[in-house]
Amino acid sequence: MACSIGAKRHLLSEDVIKLQDFQQRKLAVANQVSGSKGNYFDLFKHKLHKNELILKDELKLLLHLCQSVEDVVTAKDAIYRYHEENRNISFGEFKFGPLFMRLCYELGLEEMAAATLTDRSLRGFFNESTSFNIAMDMLFMKGCYESTLEVLREMKNQGVPFNKETFTLAFGTCYKLNTPESSRICSSLMEEGETRGHMIPRHAYCFVVALALRQNDVPRAQAIFSRIMSTEGKICQNLKVMMLAMSGSLKEALSVLSSVLVSRSPAFVRKTDFSQEVVDLLRLRSENGPHMATVAQVVSQLQKAGQVTPQSLDDMLCHTPTGKRKHVAMMEERRVSRRTLRPLYSTLLSE
Repeated sequence: MACSIGAKRHLLSEDVIKLQDFQQRKLAVANQVSGSKGNYFDLFKHKLHKNELILKDELKLLLHLCQSVEDVVTAKDAIYRYHEENRNISFGEFKFGPLFMRLCYELGLEEMAAATLTDRSLRGFFNESTSFNIAMDMLFMKGCYESTLEVLREMKNQGVPFNKETFTLAFGTCYKLNTPESSRICSSLMEEGETRGHMIPRHAYCFVVALALRQNDVPRAQAIFSRIMSTEGKICQNLKVMMLAMSGSLKEALSVLSSVLVSRSPAFVRKTDFSQEVVDLLRLRSENGPHMATVAQVVSQLQKAGQVTPQSLDDMLCHTPTGKRKHVAMMEERRVSRRTLRPLYSTLLSE
C-alpha cells in the first residue's frame, strides 16, 4: 500500500468516528464481563476451530473485548464465519461494520480495514456508509490516497449510499492526488451527487475548487465556487482571493482583503485570517503593476492586525473538524441497567 510520507490529517469529526464513545463502551463491557478476556478469546478460537455456530451477541461481545492486533485478527475471522452463516439473513438494526472499523481505527490497522471492505466474500456485511467513511478517513490520514479511492469505488459498486462525509472524503482524496484522472472522478461524482439531490457540503466543494486551482483551471474553479451558498468562511475567502489573483482581478482581490480588516469590521465579527501563501501570490501577481503599492499597504495592515497566518491553504482544507457533540460523563460503574434492569454489558452491546 503506497502512502504519502508526512500525511497526518483526518477529515471526520468525533461526531462521526465516535471513537471515544466506543472506547468508553469497551471499558464498561470489560468491567462487567466475568472471567478474563484471554479465556474468552481462547474459547472463541476453539469455537472457530470446531466450526461451531457463532451467535450475534457473542460476536458483539468479542468486538468489544478486542485490545490488540491479535484480538482483531480473531474478530476478523469470526466476522467471516458469521457472514458465511448469515449471508441471507438480515442483521436487524445492529451494524457490526462500524464496530470493526473503529477497532481498526483505534489500532491503526488501515490495511486490514481496506482489505475487509473490498473483499468480495464479505459483500453485504458492510452495508452502510459509516464503515466505508471511517476506513477512508483512516487511509486519508495515512496518505494512502489510491487505497482511499479503491474503497470509494467498492462503496459505489455495492450501492452503499453516499452522505455528506463521503463527498468530503472523496473530493479531498481527489484534491490530494491532483491528477487528470482524479479530477475526472471528482467531476463525475459531483455531477452525479447534484443530479440525485445529495447534500454536498461546503468543505467538499472547497476541495473541488482547490483542485481546479492546482491545475490552473481558474474558470472551472470560479464556476464551482459559485455553487457554494455561503462563502464567508476562512477557507472560502482564501480561495476567493487566490482565484482573483490568478485571474488578474487584483482590484477585486484587494476589495476582499480590505473588507475583512479588523479595524474596519464591527467588534463582534470574527476576524478572517489569510494564508501567507495566498498573500504571497497576490504580491507576486501585483509586482511592477499599478496595484503593487496598494497590495503592499493592505497586506501590511493585515499583518499588523494579526490576520496573516503561516498556515497553508492545504492545512486549512485538511483541517480536522471539532464536531458539535457535548461532553458526556462516563457511566457510573454498575451491574444492572436502570432503564431495562438487564445486565449492563447486554444493554451496552444492544446500542
